[in-house]
Amino acid sequence: MAVPQSPRIWATSSSTCTLERAGGAHFFRIDGYSLCKGLGKGNFIPSATFAIGGHDWRLLFYPDGDTEARNGSISVHLELMDEGVEVRALYDLTLFKQAEPTSGCFVWTKPTEPVVFSRSPGKTSHRGHSNFAGRSMLEAWSYLYFPRDVLIVKCKLLVIKLKEAQIPKTRMNFETIQVPPSDLSHNLGSLLEAGEESDVSFKVKDEVFTAHKIVLAMRSPVFKAELYGPMRDKCRQSIAIEDMEPAVFKALLHFIYTDELPPMDDLDGDDDKEEMVKHLLVASDRYAMERMKLMCERKLCKFLDAKTVAATLALADQYHCSKLKDACIGFINSLDRMDEVMTSTGYQHLKRACPTICIDMWENAAKARKI
Repeated sequence: MAVPQSPRIWATSSSTCTLERAGGAHFFRIDGYSLCKGLGKGNFIPSATFAIGGHDWRLLFYPDGDTEARNGSISVHLELMDEGVEVRALYDLTLFKQAEPTSGCFVWTKPTEPVVFSRSPGKTSHRGHSNFAGRSMLEAWSYLYFPRDVLIVKCKLLVIKLKEAQIPKTRMNFETIQVPPSDLSHNLGSLLEAGEESDVSFKVKDEVFTAHKIVLAMRSPVFKAELYGPMRDKCRQSIAIEDMEPAVFKALLHFIYTDELPPMDDLDGDDDKEEMVKHLLVASDRYAMERMKLMCERKLCKFLDAKTVAATLALADQYHCSKLKDACIGFINSLDRMDEVMTSTGYQHLKRACPTICIDMWENAAKARKI
């Protein structure tokens, strides 16, 4: 009885090996070759260090050969200067017999197969050609004698780096774990509303607001100095706030705890909302809360119109709101109804309180007309 064969399951896969290459060339010019003779076996003249493929190298020129066995020959080696690394490279050495290598007149060229340079501390790593060229052959050429007496060694070097095949890793899909948005501001807002563990109160006209000293000090340097500074009154638990409406102070506390301006749905019309934002801008300046101040500036830019822009500009100048000031001047210069701006109550106040602003405004308008 035949045994049923189990089905074969075939699986295929692939990977790629990429060779990264970085190459360059270095010319080593030896002036006064005839003076190098007699330097001695194994003694060399080094080139300057040069960088190719992220490593430092130099050429070694042996005018009397690198060993005793190389009698009558010159030797040329390439040396790796970096320690503690292995570098795989191939090089091509060419010996020119004229002062200009671009002339194409050369003695000999010797390329190599890829070899490994490995330099450990205290040991050199160089490879080259011991019997590169016969010295008698070189000296037979008139190019080597005065006034030329020049040899040039050219080294073309190609550094080879093996980039390992990339094996895809199995990754978990963590996007399936949903992280809810931060509720820190909600928690702090609830803490303010509940008044739990509050340790300071503020009286604003006929209303009293409770808060937490540490939260106020963290958000405002003015509150920090008032509540924890050297002039603080440890026995005073209630602080009176002058020159501010209760609704404005309540909105200020809302921002301190939630980092958001409060909703203004209970206010009637844009005029009331604009007035409220102006009061909040003044409060943010008073308590040195720059983020809140910038948010108020941005909101006021949305309320700009011909009747109120002059008053907003005066406010921006008084409280050093440079971005709001530029927006107001730009808005005024873009209007075709300048008469409406100039007849507004805010413009009359602007002329009296901020005359330099009017000058800047008209100068900018004049420049715009020239353009």
